[in-house]
Amino acid sequence: MRILIAAPYRSVVGGVERYLQAIIPGLAIRGHQLALIHEDLFDGSAESIDSSHCVMPAWSIAQAGAEVVLRRAADWKPDLVYSHGLQGISLRNALLNAYPNVLYAHNYFGTCATGQKCHAAPVPRPCSRQFGLGCLLLHYPRRCGGLHPGTMWKMFQESAEMNRQLPRYDALLVASEHMRREFQAHGVASNKVHLVPLPNPDEGKSAFVRGPGAPSGRILFIGRLTKLKGVGHLLPAISIAARQLGRPLSLTIAGDGPERAKLERLAEKLGVSANFVGWIDSRRKGALIEEMDLLAVPSLWPEPFGLVGIEAAVHGLPAVAYDVGGISDWLIPGETGELAPGDPPSAEGLADAITRALSDPAHYSRLSQGAKLRARRFGLESHLTSLENIFETVVNEASMSGSSVRHGIQV
Repeated sequence: MRILIAAPYRSVVGGVERYLQAIIPGLAIRGHQLALIHEDLFDGSAESIDSSHCVMPAWSIAQAGAEVVLRRAADWKPDLVYSHGLQGISLRNALLNAYPNVLYAHNYFGTCATGQKCHAAPVPRPCSRQFGLGCLLLHYPRRCGGLHPGTMWKMFQESAEMNRQLPRYDALLVASEHMRREFQAHGVASNKVHLVPLPNPDEGKSAFVRGPGAPSGRILFIGRLTKLKGVGHLLPAISIAARQLGRPLSLTIAGDGPERAKLERLAEKLGVSANFVGWIDSRRKGALIEEMDLLAVPSLWPEPFGLVGIEAAVHGLPAVAYDVGGISDWLIPGETGELAPGDPPSAEGLADAITRALSDPAHYSRLSQGAKLRARRFGLESHLTSLENIFETVVNEASMSGSSVRHGIQV
C-alpha cells in the first residue's frame, strides 16, 4: 500500500513525532511504500521522524508551497493519507477532497477551543462539555485559556473548522476509551472511531527486575512543568504521604517549563526533597526509571492517554495518578498502580494513592509485576497490525464506492 503521512513537523518536537518515528520503520518493513507531507521548514541537522534506515520522499509546505507539494503527492499516487493534526485548514480540505483519509486524534483539536479540555477556575478540573458557542461564554469565567480575546476567537474558529471536518475522515483513530467517547459525542459515527492504543516505544528494551523488599520512597515525575501537569499538587501530596507513612519520601523531576522556579520555591517551603534534573534523553530516562520506586502522573487535565505510564511500566515501575482522561486504560487500581479522584483533584487524594502504593511491600511487589504485564499489551506489532487492517478496510471501501482517488485538489 502507498501511504502518504501528513503531519505538522518533520523535526521531532513531541509525542506525535516520536510516534511516527516508531511506526514508519515498522510499516516499511511490512512492505508499504511511504511518503511524507509536513508543514514545517525542516532543519537537516535536527532529529527527524524518518531515519536514515527508512528513505522516503518528504515534501515541505513551508519550503515549496502547498500547490507544488500537492502536485508532487498526486504524482506519487497515494492509496491513503494518514493524518496527524495538520494545522492548515485548506491543506486538510485538499487532502480530504483527493484521497481516503485516516486521522489519528492525538489531542482534543476539534472538540475543545483550547485543546486542554480543562477548566482552571474556580479549581482545575476536567471539562465534559460538548464543543460549541457556549465555550466562548465560559472561556473567561472558567479560565479555559489565555486572556487575549483575539487569540481566544482564533483558536475557537480553528477548532470549529476542524470540528466540521471530523465526519469527513474515513476513519478516526484514538488511544483510549475516553477519547473514543469524546469523538463519538462530537458527531463522529461509532463505526468510524477505532481504539488503537499508542505503542510502547521502550518495548523489549528492559530486562530489569525489581528486587524484593520495601520500596524506599523515591518518586519520579517526567514531563513539562506547567500548571496543568499537576506538580503543584504533587509536592504537597508527597509531604502529606510522608507523614502518613512515617518516613521521608523524595521526588525527582525530569523536565522543565514555566513553573519550574515556582515549584522549586514550593518544594523548599514544604520541606520536600525534590531534585530538578531538567530534560533527559531516552537513555537517561530508562536508567532513572529503574532507580525509582513510583511514577507520579498528577495531570489535572484529561490526558488523552499518558504514554509515560507505559514507558515506566515496561521497567516494572507502578504509577499513581488522578483518574482523568485516558489514564485508566493503563493504570488499573490495585493492579498497576493507584488512582486518586480527579474531578476535582486534591493533594489529599493523591497522597492517599501514594500511601496505598508504598505502605505494604507485598502490595507494592504486585503492582510492579502488574505494571510490567500490562505494558506488554501495548506492543508495536499489534499496533501496526491494527493500522493495516483499518487502512485496508478504508481503501477497499473507497475502491468499491469508486472514490479511491477523489477529485478536486485545491488550496
